[in-house]
Amino acid sequence: MNSAQNTSPEPVEYAAEHAPRLQWAKHAPEVYRAMIRLDSAARNGLDPKLYELVKIRASQLNHCAFCLDMHTKDALAAGESVERIVQLSAWEESRHFYTEKELAAIELTEAVTVLTDGFVPDEVYDRAAKQFEEAELAQLIAAITVINAWNRFGVTTRMAPGHYQPGQYK
Repeated sequence: MNSAQNTSPEPVEYAAEHAPRLQWAKHAPEVYRAMIRLDSAARNGLDPKLYELVKIRASQLNHCAFCLDMHTKDALAAGESVERIVQLSAWEESRHFYTEKELAAIELTEAVTVLTDGFVPDEVYDRAAKQFEEAELAQLIAAITVINAWNRFGVTTRMAPGHYQPGQYK
């Protein structure tokens, strides 16, 4: 049989999935429940799409594959576009995909997530403060802080991505 007649695709062999190091939520259930409550409180008053963009960007910066899987799926379920999710890692070159308010939130997310200088620059904070009312800005800062905590649990315990279903933990 020649290759032109063989129409079945070659099987693809993917790398093996790694096992989580620790099921931390099982062993620290009170902490897990407190994180769920904190996450729920942090999302109050924030646009669901903006909330997921912030979570995706922080998770990209922190290399948390589990959280990337979760929040891209939740963003899509909330009506976010694939294009805006894909462009998020290069948002500075793709500014035209986002509103000024979203750009301020993304920039603040980076500043809070990557504290290499030990502080959030005044100009970054000021841009966010111009786009958000104080109460909403406080919620945004809380959401950024919470996803950074989740990311640290995820990368430390090597939570495996790929199994999350949108809304699974809500």
